[in-house]
Amino acid sequence: MFGSESLPALPPAFDYAGVTVFALTGALAAARDKQDIVTFWFFAVVTGVGGGTLRDLLIGAPVFWIGDATYLGIGLLAAIAVWLAAPRLERLKTLIWLDAVGLGAYAVIGAAKALSFGVGPIVAVAMGVLTACFGGVIRDVLAEQPSALLKREITISAALLAAASFVTLTFAGVPPIWAGVAGAVAGFGLRAGAIHYGWALPAFGDPRGKGKA
Repeated sequence: MFGSESLPALPPAFDYAGVTVFALTGALAAARDKQDIVTFWFFAVVTGVGGGTLRDLLIGAPVFWIGDATYLGIGLLAAIAVWLAAPRLERLKTLIWLDAVGLGAYAVIGAAKALSFGVGPIVAVAMGVLTACFGGVIRDVLAEQPSALLKREITISAALLAAASFVTLTFAGVPPIWAGVAGAVAGFGLRAGAIHYGWALPAFGDPRGKGKA
């Protein structure tokens, strides 16, 4: 086990930014279904804090948003922003790209939080992947949409790359903030390539060699 005194957490601004991005995707999902403003807020909050909530419960940390109403405010602002801007956006494309940004950033945030609570590096990577993916799963279930994780494109692998890069660089002595930036960029880059170029891993039994991850 590794103590939090040797592995400082990322600045709170990183967490706020990650929640904001995922909250926007939640509100966009509500816009796609033509929901009311209260439902926009609900989708935004649940999507923004869902992955981090499960992570905190699993690592025995205080659930991060319970003592900080800022996260509810972030959800409200995201809901209002999407409510006002959604008519002028290509909503599906915007959601996909925001989700890619959030995936890379939140994988790093989740791994950093786990490390700061003394979790070992391999489990910290797993916590990063869970943090990055679970909020989107909740969003898609609420919106009755197929989860992005079940589509034939790279998703989980991008979160895995982001979290693993951050953890590896941190233990190599890179300052957490720069390790975080590098990990998030790596994860986003892989996901962006999957979106733009259709990258995919081989799937079981698929003769074409395409898969999902």
